[in-house]
Amino acid sequence: MPMIANETLTKAVQQGIITAEQAARLRAIELAQDPLELPASPDDEQLRFISGFSDVFVTIGLAMFISAIGYLAQQSGGKLSMWAAIAATAWLLAEFFTRQRRMALPSIVLLIVFAVAIFAGAGMLLGAATRPNSYPLSATGMFGIDPSQPTMLAAAAFLTVLLTALHYWRFRVPITVAAGCGALTGTMVGLVYGLAPDLSHVARSITIFACGLAIFGLAMRFDIADPDRLTRRADIAFWLHLLAAPLIVHSLIDGMFDVSHQLTSGSAVAIMAVFLALSLVAVLIDRRAMLVSGLLYAGAAFWTLIRQAGLSDVTTPLTLLTLGAFVLLLSAGWRPLRAGILGVAPSAISRRLPPTVSPA
Repeated sequence: MPMIANETLTKAVQQGIITAEQAARLRAIELAQDPLELPASPDDEQLRFISGFSDVFVTIGLAMFISAIGYLAQQSGGKLSMWAAIAATAWLLAEFFTRQRRMALPSIVLLIVFAVAIFAGAGMLLGAATRPNSYPLSATGMFGIDPSQPTMLAAAAFLTVLLTALHYWRFRVPITVAAGCGALTGTMVGLVYGLAPDLSHVARSITIFACGLAIFGLAMRFDIADPDRLTRRADIAFWLHLLAAPLIVHSLIDGMFDVSHQLTSGSAVAIMAVFLALSLVAVLIDRRAMLVSGLLYAGAAFWTLIRQAGLSDVTTPLTLLTLGAFVLLLSAGWRPLRAGILGVAPSAISRRLPPTVSPA
């Protein structure tokens, strides 16, 4: 019997033909389940990364084609021509594969290629404007941005913000919002480093933390607007959470390492406490990005505690075993744990978050 595609139901909700609740009930009927037993929101965080193997096939072709265009452009006109050609090619290919075919993975790849090419090209263009006599020999690296001039990075990042906004207006790819926010974060960090070079490390971490918190707030706005996670807003929120998580986690934990990038026992315990707190937040909002971002730091902290406990022979396998068991147990008990947290959370908060269901 033919099945109703999730994409069809999602478009029907977006166009106002049916409601999100009706879409959920249609899925329940299709699966021969009681609609009341169907989760109101997908706890598995279903994502539209790929719509079929044709996405992979097309992406391989895009990689080869764009690489060749970039190489030929560099041979004929230098690095600036290369980035300009890559950006233009990515946009033109998106006109077909994104705007007409709506292919998920190729659209994501083309957006990333476009944003990187704009940032790199803008950096080289600014380098040519500020150092006309020495360009391009003085350009540092592929991006042509001198690390000693963070305001140049800020300017290149801001130009990337503007053009990614234009890209979103044209193609409506969900990851574009996160790409623009990432470029805007680069703008803010570049300005802070450029205008206040003597600012302390703590103050700079606070800047990054504030940017991460702002992006997290924007992600929550998209999540709240689509608690059933059936529309494009859910995908936008996912990418924003994926960007916000490392900014928040890194800025919170980075200061706990000493000057030699080593951890003390006290710092390791503090990192574990932060990781557990972030885990509660991740379960509460039903987003796993913070957990993934914090795993590396949690592993370093647990490794330190095990080593200082005298178990140096099995430090690494015991760390991997513990972290792996934590992830598996949390995954298995995600729904009941989240239901319990939502049950004790204030109603003003819980009613704005995606609902959950108990396992059958």
